[in-house]
Amino acid sequence: MNERSERASAVWVPLTLLACLGLAFFAWDAAVLLPFKLLAVMAHETGHALASLLVGGSVNQVTLRPNESGSCLSQIPVGFFGKVAVSSGGYVGNALISAVLLVLAIRFRVGRPLAIAAAAWLGLVALLYARDLFTLGFAVGFAVVFALAARLLPQPGLQVLNLFLATFNSVYAARDLFDDLWNGQVRAQSDAQILADGTGIPALVWAAAWTALALLVLALGARAAFGGKAKVSPEAASGGPRSPAVP
Repeated sequence: MNERSERASAVWVPLTLLACLGLAFFAWDAAVLLPFKLLAVMAHETGHALASLLVGGSVNQVTLRPNESGSCLSQIPVGFFGKVAVSSGGYVGNALISAVLLVLAIRFRVGRPLAIAAAAWLGLVALLYARDLFTLGFAVGFAVVFALAARLLPQPGLQVLNLFLATFNSVYAARDLFDDLWNGQVRAQSDAQILADGTGIPALVWAAAWTALALLVLALGARAAFGGKAKVSPEAASGGPRSPAVP
């Protein structure tokens, strides 16, 4: 990466981080943030879905609702391990997705491939698991947004977009843990309470374990994103897609 890109990065990375933190503390209930919150909820439910598939189960439906709630209806093998893995896949999976996004967006400066991957993810959810109009419309709509971003935005714009999504999803993951598990009491229909009903282990035990693991994952992701020398993708280094050589 050239000196000009380094200087630009030194400006937009902290500005984007500050913007996300400012939104989290001062404008969290603003209507303009609702689509990004719903995107984070979709990531949470995707974590449940992936965990279901990893333990040998199947996913029947992923549902997203305008009130920022969601659900993943799946069939999993009978047993303690499957219940724990699938129930843990929401909060911990959301934190893991956030950590990966932070590393790719900040340390490796990945731009266009992340937008393409996001479009493909939402397209697959819409195609395979959306059964209601709201979930289908949201997934298809945001898939189109990401596809257009990958096509039309310049590399710096894509980097800012990906960094915003990575940091916003990280903040949402932390707030989601607090709101669902620690805001006075464990929410009755939270993953922790559902798992407690199925295993006999108190919900607070699961809440504490998931909170510790999710925060550890986020901390490790932030450390990997900001620590060491940044490695830059060829696209970021060149400022955009490479053109074929002209003889």
